Amino acid sequence: MKSFSEQGGVMLFSRIALAFSWIYQGAVPKLVCRSAGETELLGHVIPVYQWACMAVSWMGAGEIVFGLLLLAVRRIWIFHLNIAVLVFLLIFVLLFEPQLFTEPFNPLTLNVALIALSLIAIAELKKMKN
Repeated sequence: MKSFSEQGGVMLFSRIALAFSWIYQGAVPKLVCRSAGETELLGHVIPVYQWACMAVSWMGAGEIVFGLLLLAVRRIWIFHLNIAVLVFLLIFVLLFEPQLFTEPFNPLTLNVALIALSLIAIAELKKMKN
């Protein structure tokens, strides 16, 4: 009998958890309940408020699409891209809103967990190819 890991269960759970996080973060704080913090953070690079609001909406839609890609694509590159984007976002927040790193459930704890899930998915994909 094949183990849970050999059946791809770890890979599936990793992909679902990553996709859920991206879809939720795109939909809830950016589209459904536009968070003032999202607009304020983007306001550091887009000083016109209406443009920043529009950009937040586009980012939300992009995050939802990226979450769906994480479900649909079973290739290593998507997880490397996920890691790169998460590192970029961490650096962006660190530069413009470093106080967020002291809050509960802050960007560092969330992104490190998501990076770890990506590394698990990469390891599982490599095991499945062997």
